[in-house]
Amino acid sequence: MSNVKAIPVKALDGTDLDLAAFGGPLLVVNVASKCGLTPQYTGLEEIAKNYRDRGLTVVGMPCNQFMGQEPGTAEEIATFCSTSYGVSFPLLEKADVKGDGQHPLYTELAKATDADGEAGEVQWNFEKFLVDANGNVVNRFRPRTEPTAPEVIGAIEAVL
Repeated sequence: MSNVKAIPVKALDGTDLDLAAFGGPLLVVNVASKCGLTPQYTGLEEIAKNYRDRGLTVVGMPCNQFMGQEPGTAEEIATFCSTSYGVSFPLLEKADVKGDGQHPLYTELAKATDADGEAGEVQWNFEKFLVDANGNVVNRFRPRTEPTAPEVIGAIEAVL
């Protein structure tokens, strides 16, 4: 698996974003505004605020591949995230996280295994990938695992 921090990405506003510029670990999550799991934004923002000073950056990638649950434009997504959940962490440009048009970042992330030792396609919105400071994927948490679940917090603490 290659260094995921070296993969080119764009911020939600379309500008280039260098993941390596975030010196510490990353928690990368595919997000959506109209999903039953959307309230996980609250936990993601809590993690972003609680661990920012220790070097962790939460990174969200909006994706519309799961039942069209992220139909908005970049501006609509930004407004929704800031007004509904006070999101302060960086959001990437909306992209595919699986299939033929899969973003290269997710091509690498999908190689990581979850707690059951399973790798492969992202199952749904809000799948979480913990990346260490060197760009290695060290943990994968499936969508229904809350961002503030003990196993996620423990994994974050372990890489800080």
